[in-house]
Amino acid sequence: MSSNEELQNTNTEERFDFKKEEKSAFQTEKGLTEETVRVISEDKGEPEWMLKRRLRALHQFQAMPMPTDWPGQPDLSEVNIAEIVPYIRPDVDVRAGVDDWTELPDEIKDTFDKLGIPEAEKNALSGVGAQYESEVVYQNMQERWEEKGVIFCNMDEAVQEHEEIVKEHFMTKCVPPSDNKFAALHGAVWSGGSFVYVPEDVTVEMPVQAYFRMNSEGMGQFEHTLIVAEDGAEVHYIEGCSAPKYSAFNLHSGGVEVFVGEDAHVQYSTVQNWSKNTYNLNTKRALCEAGGRMEWISGSMGSKATMLYPSTVLKGPRASDNHITIAFAGEGQNIDTGAKVYHNAPETKSTIESKSVSKDGGRTNYRGLVHIADGAENSSTSVECDALMFDNESTSDTMPYMEINESKVDVAHEATVGKIGDEDVFYLQSRGLDDDDAKQMIVSGFIEPITEELPIEYAVELNRLVELEMEGSLG
Repeated sequence: MSSNEELQNTNTEERFDFKKEEKSAFQTEKGLTEETVRVISEDKGEPEWMLKRRLRALHQFQAMPMPTDWPGQPDLSEVNIAEIVPYIRPDVDVRAGVDDWTELPDEIKDTFDKLGIPEAEKNALSGVGAQYESEVVYQNMQERWEEKGVIFCNMDEAVQEHEEIVKEHFMTKCVPPSDNKFAALHGAVWSGGSFVYVPEDVTVEMPVQAYFRMNSEGMGQFEHTLIVAEDGAEVHYIEGCSAPKYSAFNLHSGGVEVFVGEDAHVQYSTVQNWSKNTYNLNTKRALCEAGGRMEWISGSMGSKATMLYPSTVLKGPRASDNHITIAFAGEGQNIDTGAKVYHNAPETKSTIESKSVSKDGGRTNYRGLVHIADGAENSSTSVECDALMFDNESTSDTMPYMEINESKVDVAHEATVGKIGDEDVFYLQSRGLDDDDAKQMIVSGFIEPITEELPIEYAVELNRLVELEMEGSLG
């Protein structure tokens, strides 16, 4: 049986909605204080400059109000940082993570076995990083890429071993802590995550993947991803996320910074399947030089509330950006996603394609910004938002915002909202499908233009997750 057939036959609900006994080597108290930040930095043995950046971010976080005045934004009143454990170091002997799955404790190894990560590494990946709670516990890269100068390691190791690159790029030019309150929170307590460096003119032909798993109740996960693709380089980074359901809320507030050199190409794909007690509040941004190409492909579901708007700054002529997003909201879920693109140079191009599905009173929203600066002549942008609703209780909104400061540009926006038609369901039932299967087929066809852009393993997984969301089985 092939790996694709095995994935299709896997019990997806069982893979994600399981829990392990909570074990840790060290964890902080609940809440966020200067002492907490110092303890995290000391436990990691960080250099003084990183501690200073953490403390500066903490002070910015404390000075900023919670975002409450965005039209139609998710309710964040339950997000109480004083009730979150910001740092849990799992009970693993090797702090930097092991490079052999068999060296992990059984309960952690079993977690990633269930998620299928070792199997995916064997069949389709150049390298894998796996984070459990606040620390990366496994990290490996194929030797042939290391010989070409490619670096794929966890961020804690990168701070120690690749200090100058990290010091130059970490939350300086791309996502400064002053960007928003949750970026500041992330800057204060970040832990784990991935560092990817691809030298000039090197193409990494197979994707690298990182997987982030929250297991403990009432914790926050704050991994940081830093990708640097030098001029002419090419890499595809894939990210997966999940957490079991608990009664207390969990918080995910990751940070992603991508630097795309001249004529370089970076694709960033993520399938996020948080449980319905998780608030998912990320900050992701790319800086794209002349001729560079950035692609974001995102599938978001499962969380109680998501606010996620990957953004790209097109800095040089002929730079381009492509955003593709799928959002699914069921009962009690508010999935607020979108994209931001800043055209700061002439002859730049961007496309945004958003598809959302809502059922049982769930809410989806596209919230986006396209900015074309004065002087960015001959730039073009196209935004397309399609929403599918199952019932009269569900809602879907589109909030595009365009700032066009140059006349010689091409701008297009299209939005459609519709319900699953009784005629479509009846036709499929006449072909032998029951009501649920008919609706699932309609949704699969609706999102197919996006899933076909994903590697096959992730496309299969995303379709399976959507099926479970339709059944109300997840979270």
